[in-house]
Amino acid sequence: MQCLVDLGWAGTSTTEVARRAGVSRGAQQHHYPTKMELVTAAMEHMLERQRLAFEQAFAVLPAQRRNVEGALDLFWNVVRQPPALALMELAMAARTDNELRPVCIDLNQRVLEVIQDTFRRLFPDAALPDELEETMLRSMFALFVGLSLQNSLDGDEHGHQRAVITQIKSIAAVLIPPASPRSPGS
Repeated sequence: MQCLVDLGWAGTSTTEVARRAGVSRGAQQHHYPTKMELVTAAMEHMLERQRLAFEQAFAVLPAQRRNVEGALDLFWNVVRQPPALALMELAMAARTDNELRPVCIDLNQRVLEVIQDTFRRLFPDAALPDELEETMLRSMFALFVGLSLQNSLDGDEHGHQRAVITQIKSIAAVLIPPASPRSPGS
């Protein structure tokens, strides 16, 4: 993950990953013979790590913040962290890399499934029609990825991303009433 964040797709090599991990090149190749296998395993690991971090952070929010606005604040934090930036780097590289593209298409679908599953567990009373829920979550994901890309360039120097997030939270609060969000384990 850190290689992707620091060096990008083009600069990430199995040799550099092994060096940073403090393992021999042979040990790395034993477990992941190709760069694509290593990246695929790393992407799954990063996705699971992000899901767990989000759910743990949501679970410890004060009760009055365990709502859709609190969830969106946490999600905004998640998409600006190194694991999300590494996944974004891979998605951008997949645009022109025919070998990486199918892996990233599958990963994108997995990310959306994790988001939808997490949303349903946290907000079971949302009562949105399935097609609206899926489209809304897909739109939120796309919006947050785009905002995260902008943020990685300018750090929201002028508050534009913050303004968009504020508007999105207002709209989401109308669509998803504060009924009874659940902690991830419930």
